[in-house]
Amino acid sequence: MDLSKYRNKLVGSEEERAVSPVIGVILMVAITVILAAVIAAFVLDMGDSMGSGSVNAATDSNVNGSNVTVTVNDMGNADGIAIVDGSGTPANTTVLSSTGQSHTYNLNNNTEYTIQAFQGDTNITAGEPLDDQVDSTTIISNVETDS
Repeated sequence: MDLSKYRNKLVGSEEERAVSPVIGVILMVAITVILAAVIAAFVLDMGDSMGSGSVNAATDSNVNGSNVTVTVNDMGNADGIAIVDGSGTPANTTVLSSTGQSHTYNLNNNTEYTIQAFQGDTNITAGEPLDDQVDSTTIISNVETDS
């Protein structure tokens, strides 16, 4: 079977071929460089966010009337631990920042609070939501004061 008559249809005649194979090589190199840049940007961006998972820490809490004693068992990757009211604002500016540290908070009666671990600045204020003051937070536990 003689396929030479199909050669012009598959390859093209002299008039239909590209001006130069160099242009094809340049286009292939340009596409490869752009593809490598896109992949590198994606991988490097992913690498930066690998460490920003959830905050973890472990505490014990004891409620006695309106007093809540919080003891840090393990700081994990947290920078601090705060007690936060229902509106999300710290109930007290005292931040627990090391394993073994303990503090008794004098809080309002019959009120629910959350103990939250956070990453970020440990200088917090009581009037502003904790989420607005730090990088990330995780609720460790809920406590409710007695009357």
